[in-house]
Amino acid sequence: MNASVAANPALLVVGGGISGMTAALEAAECGRSVILVERSPTLGGRTAQLYRYFPKLCHPTCGLEINLRRLRANRNVRLLTMAEVTAVTGRAGDYQVTLKQRPRYVNERCTACGDCARAVQARIRNPFNYGLDDIGAAYLPHAMAYPQRYVIDPSIIGTPEALKAKEACKVDAVDLEMREQTLTLHAGAVIWATGWKPYDAARIQPYGYGRFPNVVTSVEFERLADPQGPSGGQLRRPSDAQPAKNIAFIQCAGSRDENHLRHCSRICCMASLKQTQYVREAYPDQSAKSTIYYIDIRAIDRLEDFNAMVHADPAVTFVKSKVASIALNERNGNLVLHGVDTEGYHRYANEHDLVVLAVGMQPESDGVQLPEDVVRDSSGFIEGCGSGGQFAAGAASGPLDVNRCVQSATAAALHGIQIIHKAARAEAGS
Repeated sequence: MNASVAANPALLVVGGGISGMTAALEAAECGRSVILVERSPTLGGRTAQLYRYFPKLCHPTCGLEINLRRLRANRNVRLLTMAEVTAVTGRAGDYQVTLKQRPRYVNERCTACGDCARAVQARIRNPFNYGLDDIGAAYLPHAMAYPQRYVIDPSIIGTPEALKAKEACKVDAVDLEMREQTLTLHAGAVIWATGWKPYDAARIQPYGYGRFPNVVTSVEFERLADPQGPSGGQLRRPSDAQPAKNIAFIQCAGSRDENHLRHCSRICCMASLKQTQYVREAYPDQSAKSTIYYIDIRAIDRLEDFNAMVHADPAVTFVKSKVASIALNERNGNLVLHGVDTEGYHRYANEHDLVVLAVGMQPESDGVQLPEDVVRDSSGFIEGCGSGGQFAAGAASGPLDVNRCVQSATAAALHGIQIIHKAARAEAGS
């Protein structure tokens, strides 16, 4: 007889972005107990950091609000934030999972009133805005944060600033005695929805990211365009806060390159096409222009209409070229792009006041100690596992847009439920 399997084991979902939330909710609404683990203080992942989706240009609240409502209404989901998986042992249907949970220093009594934030003067870089601005060391991660509970940054623990936060709280929600915990859980199947991270643009040395303040990444540009972002939605140059009206978008920044990421990240073309429309909206008088430097535009299926619309926009110019290097015009702070236009085969030195790098997608699981039987592809994306009880969902499985992430997560949830049911039948038969 096989070792016993716990009755009604839960489905563990690792990652609380759009994919993890979808997988957890689909399984929970089928009656399955779910443990949803997220390493940051709030759900939503990188989707929450977008300004708009393509191709409809609606705000991410469209999808996240519905999912948060479903989550609040479903008692089958146990949520653990600020937690990371450190070990998974066992077999399909019977996994032992070890988690490390960091302290938030704010407990469940929090009413999100903001008194602690008003009392604290210390500042930290704002992770939600990719460090483009700073926030107080007692903070609510963003307006749609779930759970709606403040966080005390560990940098002020043990200082008078932390005591100010505690003294300001009228409901005794600030708990400075919280410590890191190690938890052991049981799961019947595991879904890795760990998402993606932007490729480190500083590694693309000819483009000067990190040296030239007016070179930003596509994910940073999302925050700059958002009215809730660091510049209130005004498209301004980081160097001098002057309006950016001549913006270059460089495709495949780190993707499809043997020196960086070999794979196509699939979303970059559409991200830049979308962002040209942010420029149009920011300057209704059409005083601004966008230039897309591209190898080729990869827009498929329903996205081709959006591609055609942007191509017809007189404020957008396309240059078929892989930019060779970027130099700084020290006189005015502008950036000079050097390369060869492969359609006309002539060299150019084009000047722009802001450059946006469409950086590639890397799996967030890079550097994470995954179980030995989890199989990755050559780019590090998760393909599955040898024992058949662990799956990847969304961008953890490969470069995907939000729509395809949701589809992938739904499929992963169904696979996870099947594994648990199969294990239960096998146990009953033994």
